[in-house]
Order: sequence, then C-alpha cells, then structure tokens
Amino acid sequence: MGIRVQLFVFIHGITPYYHYLVSSGKITKRRMKTKKELKEEYKHMKFPMGVFQIRNTVNGKIFVDSSTNMNAKWNRNKLQLSVGNHPNKELQKDWNEFGEKAFEFEVIEELKHNDKKDIDYKKEVALLEEMLMDEMQPFGERGYNKMPKKK
Repeated sequence: MGIRVQLFVFIHGITPYYHYLVSSGKITKRRMKTKKELKEEYKHMKFPMGVFQIRNTVNGKIFVDSSTNMNAKWNRNKLQLSVGNHPNKELQKDWNEFGEKAFEFEVIEELKHNDKKDIDYKKEVALLEEMLMDEMQPFGERGYNKMPKKK
C-alpha cells in the first residue's frame, strides 16, 4: 500500500482545474468537475427517503419524522439535539437528561426511488408519515410528537 497524496492546483481564471494524485510514485492528472457538473450530479443522486424514528431506549418514547433525505434529516436532528436547540422541547429535555447513547435512529419505512419523473416524493413521504403516525400513535406517554390538528 503506497502513500496517497492529493495535490490541488488552482490557477485563478484558468479552467478547467486539475488535481494531481501521487500514489506509489505515480502522478495522475485528473480534471476537476465544474460547479455546474457537480450540481447536475447532485440533482441525480438518490438519497434514502421515508419515515424514521428516534427511540429513547430508557423510556421507550419515540419521535417520528420523515424526509426525502433521511440521512440529512437525522444529522440535522442530531446536531440540534447536541447543541440544545431541537424544536421538540420534550425530546430535547430527555436527550439532555439521558444523553446521546440512550437514543437510536431507526428506519420505519423506506420509499424506493422510481424512474418516473412525475412522482412527487415529498407528498408521498408525507402521506406515508401520516399513515404511520395514525398507526403508531407516538403522542403523550408513547412519544414526543404533537397530536395533529383535526381537519
């Protein structure tokens, strides 16, 4: 196993940019992707989407949430809880009391991506969350979610 060193060379005003990889005595020159290429690539990425819960292993209470990018949403929840700024005050209180190790992130239901362009994944995830909230009832003594307002 050789040493791998990345050397980035940026010359202002000259495109495309290149980076050089040095590994096992070989130097490889690669063109860096432009900002536009990176944005386009990001648009086509498929993130895990669906409904998840944050479960308190001490008292069994759960917080149910959903997203079209569950990894990002979990990271956001974890950051908010870690800095003491989560919008759910009861969940924040228990996080402060029991600590991070007392909570688990669990996927309840994941939606699979479909190649059809006309699917509104945000709407689909919201409907799935509503169905699972009705089924699981994570309110009051059972969870941290607030009761939905009656329509």
